[in-house]
Order: sequence, then structure tokens, then C-alpha cells
Amino acid sequence: QVSPGLRTPRLPVWLCSIPGRLGVLFGTDSRLLSHWKAERVFHLYFYSGQQGQTHTAHLRIDTHSHHWEDAPREDPCSPGKRCLALEMAIRTKWAGATISWNTTDPFF
Repeated sequence: QVSPGLRTPRLPVWLCSIPGRLGVLFGTDSRLLSHWKAERVFHLYFYSGQQGQTHTAHLRIDTHSHHWEDAPREDPCSPGKRCLALEMAIRTKWAGATISWNTTDPFF
């Protein structure tokens, strides 16, 4: 029998297979599971266990940002540019989200 905690997790967790590599994307705010208003600005963490990853990546997700709020810059996913696979995976749930890697260098 499956534990109720596995059927209905208390925290948001996604297992990811990004270019053939497994990783876990998770949040520490349980409101992401039940309150759509919590999806405005929130934090997610990613860990893949890759040899080069020494700590969990801390990502800041903003689903309602506007291009005029940031300094002008080129869209990293514009045609002809490569977009990070992890960012593309996150945008399957939150289309158009702005993703900040904080102090972590994007690696995936």
C-alpha cells in the first residue's frame, strides 16, 4: 500500500529527466500545491547529483514579471539562441516565467 504522503506530497516535488540525466526539482513552500497566488514569486531548488554539482541550485521563479521591470537584455530563449533545458522544463508548468539562478552558474 502506498503511503498517503507519497500520493499527496506535502511539498512540491518533480522528478526530471533532462537530456537523459535525472534530477529533482523541489520547493519548500507547501502553498505552491494549493494556492495559485503563491505562484507569483517563489523559489525552487534543483539537484541532479552530477559530479560537478557541489550544492543544490537555488532558483527564483517570477511568473508575473514584465520586460520593462528588468534592465534591457536579450531574451535567452530567442530564436537562434540556446535555452537551458531546466528552464524549458520549468516553463512547461509556468509559461513565460522569469528564472533567476541567483549566485549559481547555470549548469543544466
